[in-house]
Amino acid sequence: MNRRIMLKLSGEALSGSKDFGFDEELLLNICNQIKSAKDAGNEICLLVGGGNFLRGRDLKNIDQVKADQIGMLSTVMNGIFVSEMLKSIGIEVDIYSAFACEGIVDIFSKDKAVDSIKKGRVVLFVGGTGHPYFTTDTGVVLRALEMDCTEILFAKSVDGVYDSDPKINPNAKKYDSITFNEILEKNLEVVDKTCIALIANQDITLRLFALNIDNSIKKAINGEKIGTIVTK
Repeated sequence: MNRRIMLKLSGEALSGSKDFGFDEELLLNICNQIKSAKDAGNEICLLVGGGNFLRGRDLKNIDQVKADQIGMLSTVMNGIFVSEMLKSIGIEVDIYSAFACEGIVDIFSKDKAVDSIKKGRVVLFVGGTGHPYFTTDTGVVLRALEMDCTEILFAKSVDGVYDSDPKINPNAKKYDSITFNEILEKNLEVVDKTCIALIANQDITLRLFALNIDNSIKKAINGEKIGTIVTK
């Protein structure tokens, strides 16, 4: 039986060593890892963030709803770029947006997205949840549940779950494994709390790892020891 995997690529991770935009060499490497996973028989869903351009919460002087809408549009730009990079190495991709982008990408429909997967295509989701006040972390969990994925992989700029911020505390402890409820109880700042609450009682595995580790996506999909695994 094929594994259906949801991979979240944070916007910050897509920019690599740059402060803004795309690191094309890094993206090509990511796409080749995705191709390897797909060629091995896995069904691949992707969701991209927008932090390499803009996150809505970073805008302080405009209405929060409008700020979040700008952030969601950033994910559409990322999705188009990632899909074109995938197509350049021979992978067929269908993009689905959480909100209408007529003439650019199709709006999300579970039936259409599942049909795309069954046709052997990679499915790429943009627009987060389509609503303000929710991050793309929540969007990826929502889409993973809707698509009946068995695993969620979070490729981020940090290499797992820590008991405190490793950028601030050099003695921060990394967890090899942890439960969703422990993350909530310890109030750990790893991903959006809303998405953890949404997934806490579901039979799905989540793995957080750093994108900048060599072949990190391939290693995560192969079940190698990398990052932090989170379970019910």
